[in-house]
Amino acid sequence: MSIRTQALVATLVLAAAPALAQPPAAPPPLALATPNPSYVTIVMEQDVARPAAEVWSKIGKYCDIAAWSANLKCELKGEDGKVGAVRILNGSTIEVLVARTDLSYTYTQPVRVGQVYNLYHGTLEAKPVSATASKLIYTLILDNSMLADEAARKADVDRRRARFTQALKDMKTLAEGGKLAPPPAR
Repeated sequence: MSIRTQALVATLVLAAAPALAQPPAAPPPLALATPNPSYVTIVMEQDVARPAAEVWSKIGKYCDIAAWSANLKCELKGEDGKVGAVRILNGSTIEVLVARTDLSYTYTQPVRVGQVYNLYHGTLEAKPVSATASKLIYTLILDNSMLADEAARKADVDRRRARFTQALKDMKTLAEGGKLAPPPAR
């Protein structure tokens, strides 16, 4: 290669070098079905004067929700306690068991045609505190961005907190050997 050719090649390599040295452009962010989600986490707790395993044996089956949540009917599809089991509440709310331990389970509600998906998940856990006491922990996470404004989002959180706090009180009553009052007649 002649000196002139070598110089030309060197010039071309140096001219291209800055372009090659620059990092590639970042890929565009992934598009979300809900472009501006507002994820909220609601954690509720209830002390129970019984060991966690005993508590779980009384309230931890997947359709036990019908015993501790007023006016609910629960139909179970699949094997109780197995990941993938489905409960259908009052014939319309579908909840899929997505995780479980000996003293907890987590469920989600699937995407439904014609409804905005809110990523709803719930976890119920009986946590040992001592040999004779435990704590029930109910955690909800969801996206409430589809609600009209901050006041509506706060009202939604408050409504969910009130409903599930009552459910925790009812679970405590059942776990400690008490009976629930019959639900009001409709």
